Amino acid sequence: MPSFFNATPRPSFRDKARLSPLPSHTFHEKEYFAQNSSTTTFPSGWLTFILIPIPLTHRRLKIVLPISPRIWQLSTSRLGRKTASTLGCFLFMLCIFLTFAVGKRFGSSSKTWPQPFQGDPPSLVFDRQDLRKVWEWEIASGHYPSSEKIPQEIGFTSPPRNPSVPPRDSRIRLSSLQAPFLADYAVGYGPQRRYYDPLNETDSRHQAYPPRPLSGSVADLDVIMEHCNFSTSKYVRDCLEVLRVGGGLDNGKRTRRGSIDNWKYLYVEDTVNKTAPSRASPKPDLYRPHLNKNDDVVTIRQKTPLEPPLKLSPPRAPTSPTGDDPCDPDHPRIFHMFWAGPFTDKPYAALLSYLYTQNLGLHHPEGAPQPKNVCRPQFWVWVNPGPAAAVPNPTALREMFTTLRKNPWSSPFLHRRFKDVIKFKMWNTTEQLDGIPELKDEWRNLEDLFNSGGYKFNVKPVNNPATSVVSGSSASAPGPTKPASLEDDTATAPEAAPSTEKEVVEVEEEKEGTGLKELLGSKSEASYDRLSVILSDLARFVLLHRFGGIYLDADTMFLRDWEELWGWKGAFAYRWSRLPVYNTAVLKLNKGSALGSFLFRTALRNGMDLHPMTVAKYTKDAYLEPLLLRLPDALFDAAWLNTEWYQRERPPYPYFTAFKDFFESPSSDGAAPQALGFSGFFRGAFSYHYHNNWWEPFDPARNFPDLGPRFINGERAARAKAQQPLDLEEEEDVSQDRRDLSWATVLKRTLEAYVRGEIPNMYGEWLEW
Repeated sequence: MPSFFNATPRPSFRDKARLSPLPSHTFHEKEYFAQNSSTTTFPSGWLTFILIPIPLTHRRLKIVLPISPRIWQLSTSRLGRKTASTLGCFLFMLCIFLTFAVGKRFGSSSKTWPQPFQGDPPSLVFDRQDLRKVWEWEIASGHYPSSEKIPQEIGFTSPPRNPSVPPRDSRIRLSSLQAPFLADYAVGYGPQRRYYDPLNETDSRHQAYPPRPLSGSVADLDVIMEHCNFSTSKYVRDCLEVLRVGGGLDNGKRTRRGSIDNWKYLYVEDTVNKTAPSRASPKPDLYRPHLNKNDDVVTIRQKTPLEPPLKLSPPRAPTSPTGDDPCDPDHPRIFHMFWAGPFTDKPYAALLSYLYTQNLGLHHPEGAPQPKNVCRPQFWVWVNPGPAAAVPNPTALREMFTTLRKNPWSSPFLHRRFKDVIKFKMWNTTEQLDGIPELKDEWRNLEDLFNSGGYKFNVKPVNNPATSVVSGSSASAPGPTKPASLEDDTATAPEAAPSTEKEVVEVEEEKEGTGLKELLGSKSEASYDRLSVILSDLARFVLLHRFGGIYLDADTMFLRDWEELWGWKGAFAYRWSRLPVYNTAVLKLNKGSALGSFLFRTALRNGMDLHPMTVAKYTKDAYLEPLLLRLPDALFDAAWLNTEWYQRERPPYPYFTAFKDFFESPSSDGAAPQALGFSGFFRGAFSYHYHNNWWEPFDPARNFPDLGPRFINGERAARAKAQQPLDLEEEEDVSQDRRDLSWATVLKRTLEAYVRGEIPNMYGEWLEW
């Protein structure tokens, strides 16, 4: 028993490995660990390594500090290891920043010190007075048919007069909290508006197809924004219902829901109030000198040096809606599309949907006079005959039409029946840029035209004068600046001017035969023609500024008549999904507008970058966003939000979780396309954008133009290429077809049935040959 109570206690876990009774540490513990810490090593006499533990692991992060070990030991002994480590890291980062700051100050072209915490650099190159001139020109020309506020940063001391909105008896909104007085509204004196329901304009009791909007109709985009704006938590599903009901596309299927007056967005203009109201402003002359004195206040961030004052032509007075000619020469109805590479089923489907939906008068016999109150649009397809960086040769125009005539996807649209509504034109970069007054004298001085979102593709000069490659510095003019009329195949190609070595540049190749300069169209996801995509960003703004109209990407399908969008005289693009920036897959600009002049001069000073997100920055920095309205993507791209995991709790129909669902419907929804057809595909939207997928066929089982005996030669050629021979005596069996047809297949076959004369278009009109 005594031996039990006098037993030596068991060693703790700290002493298990030690049998010696001597102390395991000295009383100078702090100095010992400061000198022998396992988190610090000294590989040399000038560097110190700090080992920092990584949470949730047994590893440590090694950080190198350019500090002498002696200085490190002295600092840790006086400040402690944690404080010394923090201070050392801060000094190290400060040294790195000072190195880059000195390099930017003395080694860069800007010769300026960096400014931290300033965000993106400003893109604005005009002063406030020029921005007011843009606003005044656009409003006076009738390009702002909206009642939305004008940004106060523009500095209107008296409200401008707006000929595109009717007068209204509303209390004048004064910005009394600011000095001087700033006007954020315009005084309307335009025509009165009569809103209408298309189904009430005709007898819809025996109407199996929706009525077309009245000629001269206008869409009130303020009303559409109220019901469709994603920023105010509006759903695409609800927006499509408003578009469907307000546009009369729910004929025979309307469910009683009470009054829908606030859903009416279509209107026609009646009589004009000729009495223009006076510009209400409390003593504007008293405040205007004070405002001009402060034009360069910091509320507008600008680049330096500023551009010279904008020189604008006189504003164009809006055309009276009671005029005899339904077409306004200042606002031509032209659809533009840019295409590079061989014609495929993608632009083929876009053109078929244009024929199927727009009011082209094809239901009247050929040669018959068109209705006097209808202005039918045209579709101009701009074909780049070579790679994006190539200059057309002297016979490019003739070769282009020869290729179009031989291609089964494009040859049907050269038929004389479509000669007044579809025109093929050749794209010439030099000719087009020389046709822009804001660019023609300076674009050749650019280092590179291929600039998209700040990403520039490398180019290098070459000494081979036979190479025909164009870039920013190329000044070779392949022909005269006179625009060639390319609507018929008898036009002759312009003669090419000889190139010089300074004008010729070559895009650096990636691989032999697959370099960027050699790509002509996107044949697969791996061989994506990036240069043509960037060139199309430039082409859409150039074409609209020169000719006016609406630009559409080739991966777009028309879903309804665009009469009311033509009636809205302002400029617009649509929203980039959830982001508050533009997507210019659909873009409307007015010919020779002040807004276009601003965009080109601003882009020229910012590396000629016309990517949609960069254009959004231009307009935002200049407070011009209301002049280029950002419409909800529900109008042109109704599936986009769902593909990015938004609004999936209340999606529109069809419900796409990926853009590829358009070409390959999920098996659970495979019955819907055939059961619902064209009328069940995002009903109410103006168009659908399926976002590239150039390599996915619309109709894998019948991957050829199926337009009937009138175009049988093209069908034979396409079938031979697809190894699907045509036997006119033997009818094809349904067993050879796919069981479930995708939405893309159903839409393509519906459009082809209209051209074959088997069904009418979506408005019940039959194609007359």
